[in-house]
Amino acid sequence: MLAEFCVQNGIPADVSSATAYGASLLPEGIGVLSGRMHPNEICILLRNGCYAAVIDATHPYAENITHTLRAVCDECGTPYVRLLREQEPIYGESVANLNEMIALLNTNDAVILSTLGSKSVHALCAVRNFQQRIWLRILPSADAALACRKFGFQHVIEAKGPFSVADNMMHLRQSGAEILLTKESGRIGGYPEKCEAAKNMNVRVLTLRRPADSGLSYEAVAAMLLRNETGIYNRNRYEWHQFSDRGSIRCDSFG
Repeated sequence: MLAEFCVQNGIPADVSSATAYGASLLPEGIGVLSGRMHPNEICILLRNGCYAAVIDATHPYAENITHTLRAVCDECGTPYVRLLREQEPIYGESVANLNEMIALLNTNDAVILSTLGSKSVHALCAVRNFQQRIWLRILPSADAALACRKFGFQHVIEAKGPFSVADNMMHLRQSGAEILLTKESGRIGGYPEKCEAAKNMNVRVLTLRRPADSGLSYEAVAAMLLRNETGIYNRNRYEWHQFSDRGSIRCDSFG
């Protein structure tokens, strides 16, 4: 959404995406940086790329990336802005971390559909009888699917979003799930559609709450860009400055 805003308003920007799939979703007219980068590579890019600011638009659970970006921006003297994803009301039950989630799942033998993504697969191996009980929905990727099956998961749904309510209902029906696992991913992550589907199917929802974070809303960041300002993050507050002669911004959306 921020990439489209930049294109529509003539704001020069590059968007970094960890995957080719993520890069394919970006609008025409935006600069694309595809692939994961080491902190040193990010630092070199910032020093050589003439960026006025970095806007961290990574998803709420990409804590390591956010920490890295803040540290690298501080080292390079590049203004850093954290864009927070809009929150939706949590439906059903919620937990603070994966350990709590797994403890709850081990109190029953219900069939589970996990939409937590491939990075949570290793942790889910701690669920009792996970091989038969858990269905995984992941982005299509030969490496990810192979890793899931190496861990012993027998049921893997490979599909690309965004998922409608009907899509989610189809996957719940396909898996026979009695519990849906999801992150608190907001509207952009399809959280309302998952919850509505689960409600329609009488399926229990277990949400992994997002980590505590501080930053700005989409509306605040958009207004900042239109005012030709950049926000410097400093201990949970932002100090505002005019853009320098460095003309472009960098929006990091990889996760």
